[in-house]
Amino acid sequence: MTASACLRQYRRQTSKLTSAALLILLFMLTPQVKADVPAFIRHCMDCHGENGVSRHSDVPTIAGLSAAYHKASLYAYQNKLRPAPASKYRHGDLQRADTDMKAISDKLSDKQITYISLYFAAQRFVPAKQNFNPLLVDLGEKTHQTYCRRCHKEGGSRTRDDSGLLAGQWSRYLIASMQAYRDGTREMDKKMAIMLDKLTEHEWQALLAYYASQQ
Repeated sequence: MTASACLRQYRRQTSKLTSAALLILLFMLTPQVKADVPAFIRHCMDCHGENGVSRHSDVPTIAGLSAAYHKASLYAYQNKLRPAPASKYRHGDLQRADTDMKAISDKLSDKQITYISLYFAAQRFVPAKQNFNPLLVDLGEKTHQTYCRRCHKEGGSRTRDDSGLLAGQWSRYLIASMQAYRDGTREMDKKMAIMLDKLTEHEWQALLAYYASQQ
């Protein structure tokens, strides 16, 4: 199953839940005490930071991502639709061997993937504090409005688009993601492929500055 197909399936499943039922489920899956957080969720934080807020520029913040997007991403790693480079652990036991998202997602059950997705969707996204070129921000905003707004509304900050968060995300991670799209190691839809084909390097640098400026 492709990541896009997984996203559509998840939307159909969650549409069957009433808003009240989903809120209750989210409350149940958002423990108030650290010790209550299941080990498989804590394991995610060993790289992505406390409650999914990353302090490392090559590791994305996953707090606040929509549950649908998060779930689709984990299945994409399982199905080799996204590159999974080796990474060191950033928290906890730093002596552990390097791991990658394919190895981690392969060990997760469908139920655990759902719990992880709902848990981090309920967390607050914290924009990364990072440097950017202020001279490119205006061009970046215009470029976003031209090429990206259709799928990434509100400057790339609206989670209910189920398209990932761009505003405030680490630039280093976004650069790696863009490279994966361009070299074909990460799945993308036809609309995004058309956009990337039109985007100049200068416009891409401007986009990075615009997203990084949203702190």
